[in-house]
Amino acid sequence: MPTRAPRAGSAVGNRRRKTAAQRGYGGRWQRYRLLFLSRHPLCAECERQGRVTEADVVDHIVPHRGDLELFWRPDNHQALCRPCHDAKTARGE
Repeated sequence: MPTRAPRAGSAVGNRRRKTAAQRGYGGRWQRYRLLFLSRHPLCAECERQGRVTEADVVDHIVPHRGDLELFWRPDNHQALCRPCHDAKTARGE
């Protein structure tokens, strides 16, 4: 029987994933996130759809995939609510 790679959400798959801090989401990001959300308090996707929803996630518009230059580019960030961010992530965007 062929060996299958572990699913991303599996215990084995999660052990291979770097920590949030190792992926760039440490203290510097947390401070930046709070500042960004204070300046952009509403979900950009909800606004595009005519809704008003508080944002709680700073999303990378183009996934950075470890590219630190792209990770920190302010024009690659948007404020989203958790449901919009989760839906975007699930679509692979």
